[in-house]
Amino acid sequence: MTLPEKEPEAKGQVSIKSNHIPVNTMPSGTREGIMIARTVCDGLPNAIEVERPHRDNGHLFILQEEGTTHIEIDFEEHHIAPSSIIYINPDQIHRLISFENATNTNWIITSENLNQENLNLLESITPVNALSLTPETQALIAETSSLCIRFSARKHEKLYNAILKESCNTLVSLVISQYLAKNTTTDNATRFEVITKSFKILLQRDFATVKSPSKYAERLNISTPYLNECVRATTGKSVSLHIQHRTILEAKRLLFHSNRSVKQIAGELGYSDYSYFTRLFTKITAMTPLAFRNKIFD
Repeated sequence: MTLPEKEPEAKGQVSIKSNHIPVNTMPSGTREGIMIARTVCDGLPNAIEVERPHRDNGHLFILQEEGTTHIEIDFEEHHIAPSSIIYINPDQIHRLISFENATNTNWIITSENLNQENLNLLESITPVNALSLTPETQALIAETSSLCIRFSARKHEKLYNAILKESCNTLVSLVISQYLAKNTTTDNATRFEVITKSFKILLQRDFATVKSPSKYAERLNISTPYLNECVRATTGKSVSLHIQHRTILEAKRLLFHSNRSVKQIAGELGYSDYSYFTRLFTKITAMTPLAFRNKIFD
């Protein structure tokens, strides 16, 4: 989300639809694949790179300290209020809409620079909404991020890369801890929660090719009814519904960002029966794939 320094292009001169989803990369010369900064913004972003729907090539965190940030994530608008934080996974498509006297601390860190435990935990909690913070927790995260910003400026340090990487991983761990505390009421996750997290990780990786709940159950070495029981108890939705929703989300992304036909998208997402895919999309979204594509470009 970090605003680029280049001159913004005039509206109307940029075509949002392309044959791929734009990925914003960090500026050349960025050390260690980590960027962290505090920004004060009001009004429109005034930068096409963040106003258009895009992905980032790293894990994005936004700490909302003052004011409000309006952002769209995977076709849903979010209004991030003060004393809250939100995490955006590299797979999620998002765009900035506007700011209202917003003071934010934003940081992006690539997967290569996250320690494995943090990376695994982020995969297990995705997607998430903005999380409200207590004043004490907000102050702690703000202080930690300020320290990371100071570290990022000390490029003369002999161990600069290690200092920046480890400090930002500590900051990420602190944020993950808040999400985990919200999602679990006990110190130890229940077996249902552990199985559900494992299922979500498999689903994120294999949704385009594996559509059967029994296949996921087999990979987790449990029965299909037990997998359904775990997932439904934890999320309120069945395994089949999770598979369908994840697939339709990807279909929305492809309808928006590519010129592929609905039949091509259906095949890419593992549906050889184009008619079935259309019925499923309509069931989940209450509109046909073509109606969705036309609506978002109206």
